[in-house]
Amino acid sequence: MLKKIISIIAVAVLSVTVSANVQAATVTVQKGDTLWDLSRANNTSLENIQKLNHLTTDLIHPGDVLTIAPEKHYAVKQGDTLWDISLDYQVTVSQLKEWNNLTTDLIHPGLNLLIYEGLNTTNTAVSEKQTKPAAPTASAKPAAQAPKESEPAVEAASTTNTSSREITVKATAYTASCEGCSGTTATGINLKANPNAKVIAVDPSVIPLGSEVYVEGYGNAIAGDTGGAIKGNRIDVFIPSQQDAINFGVKQLKVTILN
Repeated sequence: MLKKIISIIAVAVLSVTVSANVQAATVTVQKGDTLWDLSRANNTSLENIQKLNHLTTDLIHPGDVLTIAPEKHYAVKQGDTLWDISLDYQVTVSQLKEWNNLTTDLIHPGLNLLIYEGLNTTNTAVSEKQTKPAAPTASAKPAAQAPKESEPAVEAASTTNTSSREITVKATAYTASCEGCSGTTATGINLKANPNAKVIAVDPSVIPLGSEVYVEGYGNAIAGDTGGAIKGNRIDVFIPSQQDAINFGVKQLKVTILN
């Protein structure tokens, strides 16, 4: 795929890779960059960058790769469904629900939906269309759905495989004491109310959410959070003090997955 490298200067130098056919961009964080700088340079809001990249704080680190996408607002009309809207904008129903904090598929006329345009989700949307189930009747019991033909089967996480497994990770730190931070993790832990909690942000495909872990130099903790920049063998450890989190820097640590 043809890619262009665009340098944007706005307080800090940002490295941006933009696809020729897609409106979304990936931004590689440089030393000195802040989410505020990135939001202004890309004509979006800090909160939307956090939402799109599943960030729970406004702390970012050099080398982090963040997704930036144009925002669009859609006013729901009579007869609209999330399914129809997802096809129109080539996104998924799950994304619409996540971006708008929806817990059901029910929507009503006048509802203002936030949509991120230009994300490469066309294949996902088409796959969902092929497997869209019929509406179940009151007496019908939905059958287990086979893996989609275009997707590999995903095995359930095995306790046996992850028990006492040790891996080496790149570790950074984050905090909930920053301005605008909700302080609530992806699994619902309120870090502001529990500043002494031992929590790490993980890539769930490497360390399953909810796992008990032992982090070298940090102690026993819960894999209770995620982050847009936390991919592969990478973790963020929660530290209550923002300055202490900054001072933590970047480290190579061993993590033992206990269960």
